Parts: sequence; C-alpha cells; structure tokens
Amino acid sequence: MTTDKDERGIRRTLRRVERRYPGRFARFLRWLRRPGSRWVRIPLAALFCAAGMFGFLPVLGFWMLPLGLVLLAQDLPLLRRPMRRLLVCSERRWRRHQWRRRRERADAAS
Repeated sequence: MTTDKDERGIRRTLRRVERRYPGRFARFLRWLRRPGSRWVRIPLAALFCAAGMFGFLPVLGFWMLPLGLVLLAQDLPLLRRPMRRLLVCSERRWRRHQWRRRRERADAAS
C-alpha cells in the first residue's frame, strides 16, 4: 500500500533534479509535473517506457524506461513506492560514485 510519504519523496527528489538542470529543462519538468499536465504526462511516460524497451538502439536508451516509470508514478499509486526507492537508491549511488567526485574536484580547480 502506498502512502503520502512515497508521493512526497518522489516530489522532493524531482524538485532536487529541477534545481540541478538548466532553466528550460527544469521549467519543462516543473510544467510536466503539474496536475493539469496529466494528459501530456501519461502518454509521454508510456512513450518513454516503450522506447526504453529498445535501449539497444543508438538513439533510444534504457534510461528512458525508469524515466517513464517515474512519470507514471505521479498518477499510479502502485508505482510510487518502488519508484521512490529507485530514486533514493540511485541518488545515493550518484553521490558516492567516483566519477562524480572527480568532476566536482575539476570544477573546484577551475
């Protein structure tokens, strides 16, 4: 059973993502998450999930599948808990990842 905690966790994580990315992408993501954008969000999420199945092709990628599922989790309570856990886990890994540390050191040096 999903809780409000799951929904709040997804929203909080997506707000952090919005802050990390440039203006146009962040604005689009913010607009896409609004309740009024549901009729755009659901087909777009389904398209991402379908395209993620063809991740072995050059332009499409496996990254599209989790993105589509995260967008669907906004509207399907059944997906909220697993997607919140996926987001939290991936965010922790991102922070620990050595490439990330090297990138931050390079940014600090310049």
